Amino acid sequence: MPDQTGRTVLVTGATSGLGLASAVALARAGARVLLAARQPERGKAAVDRVLRDGGPGAELVELDLADLDSVRRAAADVRDRTGDSLHVLMNNAGVMATPPRVTVAGFELQIGTNHLGHAALTWLLMPALRGAGAARVVTLSSLAHRGGGLVVDDLHFARRPYLASRAYSQSKLANLLFAIELDRRLRTEGSDVISVAAHPGVTGTELFANSMRHRNGLLATLTAPLTTLFTQNVRTGVLPQLYAATAPQVRGGDYIGPGGIAEFAGHPAPARRSATAQDEDLARRLWDETAAATAVRPDPA
Repeated sequence: MPDQTGRTVLVTGATSGLGLASAVALARAGARVLLAARQPERGKAAVDRVLRDGGPGAELVELDLADLDSVRRAAADVRDRTGDSLHVLMNNAGVMATPPRVTVAGFELQIGTNHLGHAALTWLLMPALRGAGAARVVTLSSLAHRGGGLVVDDLHFARRPYLASRAYSQSKLANLLFAIELDRRLRTEGSDVISVAAHPGVTGTELFANSMRHRNGLLATLTAPLTTLFTQNVRTGVLPQLYAATAPQVRGGDYIGPGGIAEFAGHPAPARRSATAQDEDLARRLWDETAAATAVRPDPA
């Protein structure tokens, strides 16, 4: 990783798994890292971990992506702290395959947290990203984006039977569509900010374990050893998003994942998008629906 001294990075979902590993690695490389966390106690513990294992530049930002008021407060906090100079926004946080639940605004929890909250945060932080010069937005998608599709006019399963896996797949497809549409609009604007996407393959994170527990707690306990055996560790799984955030050769619109068989594991390499993830009309319609749902002005317009 290139030296990150003098750069400021905001990582969402930074209390565990890929987010915490990203924060440690970036701080170790010299970056000032803002760790966004929903629970202050866990956030403080994560900051302590980064200070111990990474470097001195770690700070806590309180953020609940399922609450748009919290998203607005966090964006204002970050802009104030950084003096409108944010070099990397890593949209890492997520929930996976949860039972039917809704956010504060009544959004289905997975699309509300994984996509709508991150999209609103990204738009609200765009002045700080422009202020840093050659900044990057890195949004985490998943292999799961390839299944289930996305229904723009029924994002919250009001007219469809709710399936946890389908809702997760939809949210990860939305992440990828948003990342590419954001970069397309940044290029049209002539901005030096770029938007890229990444995915971790099949990595044994807390997110993966929680998903198993939501489905069947006893089964999760019984299969835990197998999960460890058939998933890559976080130290390897985090590499695509760190590459996307820091590698000089990354270009706007890139999608980075593991380079192994079926992109399950391995070191960073170009990742494959589904045909749906390349649908520009769908991306534009999702962009407009996201703006309407969040009541946040899209930026770039």
